[in-house]
Amino acid sequence: MSVIEQRIEELGFTVPEVAAPVAAYAAAQRNGNFVYTSGQLPLVEGALPYAGKVGAGVTPEEAAELARVCALNGLAAARGVLGSLDKIKQVVKVTAFVASDPSFTGQPAVANGASVFLGQVFGDAGIHVRSAVGVAALPLDAPVEVEFVFEVTE
Repeated sequence: MSVIEQRIEELGFTVPEVAAPVAAYAAAQRNGNFVYTSGQLPLVEGALPYAGKVGAGVTPEEAAELARVCALNGLAAARGVLGSLDKIKQVVKVTAFVASDPSFTGQPAVANGASVFLGQVFGDAGIHVRSAVGVAALPLDAPVEVEFVFEVTE
């Protein structure tokens, strides 16, 4: 088991198996010293724990938990390409999409579910740039979808 996976387990979580894509794309792809993930839905054992819009049926706190699940799924996708999470040198970019009720403006707090978790896992190497975007709808009626860019070692 990798050092990073041990740290994740110490936090009370496990990296799942790579979620199967829901359309025609790869879960992650390496290009040089970077791994790019596709948007990761918060699937747990193939199902969404919550569905719908944040601010109308899904609370911001629930959505932040789902963003953390997206981060775990993103790490699973990266591990699928790299073989080990210990090859991640830096979390570079996180982009969070939040299916939002029109009056909801707390997308950054939702994205923090992924960002704070990555900081706990990677320390300073988890500090990243980020976008948190409100959208009308996401695949499968997911409340959150998050994509990642990781800098990796050779």
